[in-house]
Amino acid sequence: MRVFVTGATGFIGTAIVQELIGAGHQVLGLARSDASAQKLADAGAEVHRGYLEDLDSLRSGAAQADGVIHAGFIHDFTRFAEVCQVDKKAIETIGDVLAGSNRSFIVTSGTALVSPGKLATEDIIPPLNPAWPRASEQAADVVASHGVRAAVIRLSPSVHGDGDKHGFIPILVNIARQTGVSAYIGEGLNQWNAVHRLDAARLYRLALENAVPGARFHGSAEEAITVKSIAESIGKQLNLPVKSIAAEAAAEHFGWFSHMAAIDCPTSSSRTREYLNWHPMHNTLLADIENGIYTK
Repeated sequence: MRVFVTGATGFIGTAIVQELIGAGHQVLGLARSDASAQKLADAGAEVHRGYLEDLDSLRSGAAQADGVIHAGFIHDFTRFAEVCQVDKKAIETIGDVLAGSNRSFIVTSGTALVSPGKLATEDIIPPLNPAWPRASEQAADVVASHGVRAAVIRLSPSVHGDGDKHGFIPILVNIARQTGVSAYIGEGLNQWNAVHRLDAARLYRLALENAVPGARFHGSAEEAITVKSIAESIGKQLNLPVKSIAAEAAAEHFGWFSHMAAIDCPTSSSRTREYLNWHPMHNTLLADIENGIYTK
C-alpha cells in the first residue's frame, strides 16, 4: 500500500514511517523543510513537500495514496483553538479527496477526555466539550459517512520513548527543574495511561490495514499509572524532593499544565488489542523514566 503520512518527521511520525516501510508499505511523507525532507529520504520514504495549512499539498498527497495516516498536529498551546481548526480543516480536505474510494484514513485523537474519572473504553463517544476545541473525531466521522474507511486512534497522554522532547513527561521534568520539586496535586492518585512510541507506531499500521469506518482504537499500553508514581520517578532521577501541591495552588506551580496534571483518565485498550491483534511489548513509562531518557 502507498501511504500518505502527515506529521511524518515528528516523534511519533518517524516511528510510523519506519513501521510502515518495515512491513512492506511505500510511504509518501509530508515535509515542510529541507531538513525534514532529508530525514524522510534517509528513512527510505518518498518526500511530498507541504504543510498542514497548505491544503493543496494535502489534496495532492492524498490523491496519490492508497491510504492516509494523519499524525500531524501543530503543538502550539498558546493558540490551541486556532490549531484545532487547522487540524479539522486538514481532515476535511483529505477526506474530500478520499470520498467514495473506500480507502483507509487514520485520524489522531486522544484518550485524556474520553471519560474523565472513569475507565475509558473504545465504545464511548464523548460529547463535544466547549472547553476543548479539538474536533478530530467528529471530523473523521463525517469523512466516514462519505465512503471512506476513516477510523480514529486515541493516543495516551504520554507517548514515551527515546527522542521525546515536547511531550508531557518532558514538561513535568522541566517544571521540576525550575521549581526544585517534583510535584503532584493532592494525593496524586489521579491516573494517566501511556504507550511507547514504537507500540503506537505498530498500532497505526494495524489500524490502517484493518480500518473500519467510525472505529475508535485506543493507543494505551498501560491502563492506569498514578501521577504520584510518575512524580516520584522523576524526583528520583533528578535527585529532587517529591511534594504534594494543594489543588488551589496547582495553577501557580504547574502554570498552563495544571489541568493535565490533575486529569484522571484510566483507559482500556482491550477491544483494540483483540480486534487488531495488537500486543504492546516495549518499555513501560516508569521504566523509561527510570532509565534516564528524560533526565540526561
